[in-house]
Amino acid sequence: MKLDVLAIGAHPDDVELGAGGTVIKLIETGRRVGILDLTLGELGTRGTPEIRTQEATASSKILGLSVREQLNLGDGFLNNDKDKKIEIIKILRKYQPDVLLINAPHDRHVDHGNGAKLTTEAAFLSGLKRIETQLEQAQEAWRPEIILHYIQDYYIQPSLVVDIQLQFSKKMESILAYGSQFYNPNSKEPETPISSNDFMLFLEARMREMGRLIGCKYGEGFFSVTPISIPKMLKYFPV
Repeated sequence: MKLDVLAIGAHPDDVELGAGGTVIKLIETGRRVGILDLTLGELGTRGTPEIRTQEATASSKILGLSVREQLNLGDGFLNNDKDKKIEIIKILRKYQPDVLLINAPHDRHVDHGNGAKLTTEAAFLSGLKRIETQLEQAQEAWRPEIILHYIQDYYIQPSLVVDIQLQFSKKMESILAYGSQFYNPNSKEPETPISSNDFMLFLEARMREMGRLIGCKYGEGFFSVTPISIPKMLKYFPV
């Protein structure tokens, strides 16, 4: 199955938090979209890896994804080594996405910046035919056309903002599918930086902030390291 867009996160829920509305909007306009989680989120204070995988499955149904895959590259230890890059290259060649939405290039959680660097380098190397990978059969080289970083905890001036005011409610539903991680007044689990109601208010404020930049209620911002080609962006992103 070829994908138009592959959204990649260091942890399950990264994509939902940073780009969930855009994923929904892309799917609503006919794009094939998938998610790749680089880790199982096994170092999370609340819940278990098994629960988090169940939550990711529930969230995927809400988003309407074509596919979701999870690698087990080591939560907290996304060091930039050959073996990890090869595993990502296998996924990129399997689904041949034209667009990647990936972690912020620097952020509070070390895995976000490390995951972004790991994914960016894997995307380049995936286009080199002398790097051989094999699943059921030998894979052809493939390099995505566009790589965009979604904005996470730390503020980054966006290169692009997507209007998600019509997708806001479903995005929040996909986030709250991770019931072990986010605000639940009845939970007996330890408090974390993302489990309070204040964090949910922060999420909405960030989306309002991004939306204000383009004159809408809610938006999601993306950062591009390289200049953005308008024809390419209009090919994939709805206006």
